[in-house]
Amino acid sequence: MTLYEELKWRGLLKDEAGDDLKEKLNEGGMTFYIGTDPTADSLHLGHLSSFLISKRLEKAGHHPILLVGGATGRIGDPRPTEERQIKPASEIDANFEAIKKQVEKLFGFEVVNNYDWCKEINFVDFLRDYGKYFSVNYMLDKDIIKRRLDTGITYTEFSYMIMQALDFLHLYKTKNCTLQCAGSDQWGNITAGVDLIRKATGKDVYGFTMPLVTDKEGHKFGKSEGNALWLDKNKTSPYEMYQYLLNSEDEMVISYLKIFTFLSKEEIEEIEKRHNERPELREAAKTLAKEVVTFLHGSDEALKAIKMSEALFSGHVKELTKDEIENVFNGVPTFVAKENTNIIDMLVEGKIASSKREAREFVNAGSITINEEKITDENYIITKDLAIDNEVLVVRRGKKKYFIGKI
Repeated sequence: MTLYEELKWRGLLKDEAGDDLKEKLNEGGMTFYIGTDPTADSLHLGHLSSFLISKRLEKAGHHPILLVGGATGRIGDPRPTEERQIKPASEIDANFEAIKKQVEKLFGFEVVNNYDWCKEINFVDFLRDYGKYFSVNYMLDKDIIKRRLDTGITYTEFSYMIMQALDFLHLYKTKNCTLQCAGSDQWGNITAGVDLIRKATGKDVYGFTMPLVTDKEGHKFGKSEGNALWLDKNKTSPYEMYQYLLNSEDEMVISYLKIFTFLSKEEIEEIEKRHNERPELREAAKTLAKEVVTFLHGSDEALKAIKMSEALFSGHVKELTKDEIENVFNGVPTFVAKENTNIIDMLVEGKIASSKREAREFVNAGSITINEEKITDENYIITKDLAIDNEVLVVRRGKKKYFIGKI
């Protein structure tokens, strides 16, 4: 299977610029770039698909460059509905350094910052050397601009397209970069760069986009309760990443395996066959979660995440350490549990029950467990030796409501 055929099979190609792009991809030897603006100090799961595509191209003999937009990040790519908040320059610079370090470690890509060349361009030169190649009608015809005409768009964000186009031209001139790839929401910016290079140099270059990765409802993949899942394990733990991927929808998990793993076509098709026969075993989702966490954080972290997930699922919470407990239950309500306290008092003081009466109802109904041991005695006393590592209590009310008590 050629590179182009593989990208098609994995569902990674949407829009294409360049009549012979297929041949160029299959031949290898192109220098290409992907870009991201430093809006945070880490990439997130939504970035991963395009970075893995870049890794696939690299394996096929192409040379990847990551452009982190220290300049474009100071302006902001237009959103469909509203202006982006402009971040302080110091924050953008710090984010660039963090992302550069992360990408070099994870992917080994060359990293450049467009602020390095944009800061040398004055306003008159910008209009003379780049603005003259863009008609207003051409820019207004781009989808992202069209969607903002009713609500309004500032000249600042309107200029973003030209800045991204000049990045492509700069990399073409300085690094012989002839290909740009990005998510499908960047198609207008990619073609602006292709057109600028053709007008300014008379040469043809290439571009392609990949579909945005979504769940079955069309929502962006990689969001957990409204928060991004970060590739930095200090912001999103390997366990949190594993658990999110483990809960992938049955209807979508095979497409995620194609997008987010380097498993072969034959391996994925075999997993798909077993998944269709026994979906309740969750083999496809387990494989997805393990492969992604292993790629991002290594096999040791993946095995730890699997251990924590299985311990929680099987009710063997006592097998986990205090640190693992805190990792698994990150964000769960915590409270101080006094030693030698009655269970009823602990439930009220820990705000697990609103009153002693409600606490007794919970206990008598068998709704309270501590470290997965059901408590049905109103006179039960909390002692230190009950706690994991003599410090932590995992209290569950009902089937899913967890609290962490620290003695």
